[in-house]
Amino acid sequence: MSAILTLDGLSAPLRSLRLLAVDFPDLPGPVVDVSTIYPDRLSLSWHDGQGGFASFEAWRAALGIDPSAVDFHVQCDGRTGVMQAQSCYGGAHIALTGYMRVSAGGGA
Repeated sequence: MSAILTLDGLSAPLRSLRLLAVDFPDLPGPVVDVSTIYPDRLSLSWHDGQGGFASFEAWRAALGIDPSAVDFHVQCDGRTGVMQAQSCYGGAHIALTGYMRVSAGGGA
């Protein structure tokens, strides 16, 4: 039986979230995910109603992630575009994901 991870075991992503809130208070609020499955990861995501790609892009730029490092694909439903990028900040691995409805042709 493995040991149960304590809240202290999640200190890296929680500390990073605190730093992001201080350093970038005016950026769009994301859906925040911290998980015991990936205790060093802070996942931030934005959906259509939260500005989708525009919010994702604001955070990408603020974190200094090169645009060429962004992955874009359309989910198998053909209607949802996904932008993803990764970085490190404040001692945590940061995963950014933006979701947006796309046209039938796959363009945003």
